[in-house]
Amino acid sequence: MTFEQIFKADIRKRFLSYKEMGDKTFAQLSEQDFFFIPSSENNSIAINIQHMHGNMLSRFTNFLTEDGEKKWRQRDAEFEPVVLQSVQLLQLWNEGWACVFDAIDQLQDKDFSGTITIRHEPLSVCDALLRQLAHYAYHVGQIVFIAKMIKGESWKTLSIPRKK
Repeated sequence: MTFEQIFKADIRKRFLSYKEMGDKTFAQLSEQDFFFIPSSENNSIAINIQHMHGNMLSRFTNFLTEDGEKKWRQRDAEFEPVVLQSVQLLQLWNEGWACVFDAIDQLQDKDFSGTITIRHEPLSVCDALLRQLAHYAYHVGQIVFIAKMIKGESWKTLSIPRKK
């Protein structure tokens, strides 16, 4: 395997691990849990999903050929309270991730030596992927933290339980 093939498989695996962490979190939530806002300076799980969806579509649509910040994106609107049901939020979640995985799956070895732009900033393809991985890990961490606050003692851990 080439370095590019190894990196592509590894980065895809890491993105998938964060999607699955979110999926396992959502499975523990009730409808109203998606809309709980811990404080005025925090976002709900629904808003995090909405923001991630917009970011994923913007960054990964035409990943190699267009700036990752698309003109059609309405970033500020992603942080407005949503009037969607959880099933609709999960559709956004899955649509965003499908866009990410589609772009990764289409990458060829030669693409990794290229440069892309995000907000007019040139980035190597690897750096752009790592940048997005860190961004999504940050937001999935927020989602999990909010869910743990909501569920309290009934939270089912997503990793190794304490003292096990």
